[in-house]
Amino acid sequence: MKKILFLHGFFASGQCVLALALRDAFKGRAEVISPDLPLHPMVAMSFIQGVIDGATPDLVVGNSCGAFYAQMLAPIAGVPALLGNPHFRMTEFLRQRIGEHEYKAPRRDGNQKFVIDEALISEFAEVEAMQFDHTSPDNKDRVWGLFGEQDTLAHFEPLFLEYYSHSFHFPGAHTPTAEEVHKWYVPLAERMLEKYDKTDK
Repeated sequence: MKKILFLHGFFASGQCVLALALRDAFKGRAEVISPDLPLHPMVAMSFIQGVIDGATPDLVVGNSCGAFYAQMLAPIAGVPALLGNPHFRMTEFLRQRIGEHEYKAPRRDGNQKFVIDEALISEFAEVEAMQFDHTSPDNKDRVWGLFGEQDTLAHFEPLFLEYYSHSFHFPGAHTPTAEEVHKWYVPLAERMLEKYDKTDK
């Protein structure tokens, strides 16, 4: 059975609507791995790399901040990636939200609270500065973008197209509904799993 690694957005968790919808859509066809990501970006990157090394997924699907991570790590690991509404300027996103927050979906460790402060923003700034360092002509076709036409948070399709070739739209907002996942995310994920089938290598 094929494996899909799903990377959630900043306020979400591995049990968010998008993760559950993907798991439902691929039930019996592919295993959807959707861990809770660490808050701090360097720790998150190392954690995701460990999951990729251990699970060897056939595809990485990321949304928002998760797509930010997927764009960096998938080319290094040689895994194709589908980026949903990628947020390539997380520092801008975080500066508007300094303070204490709660995750919008349950976390496995039961810790629902976290704090956005200047130190965390500085950590994301370091990662942002190197986020496109591993792009190359070899992976230009292996990272696809899916952009919501009603997205009011991330507007990075032009930046995405500076590095990658395949861009798609769906008539939704930044965080897709379960129905939008089934209608728009899943068909693209299916196409990528078929197109970049490891068994064909």
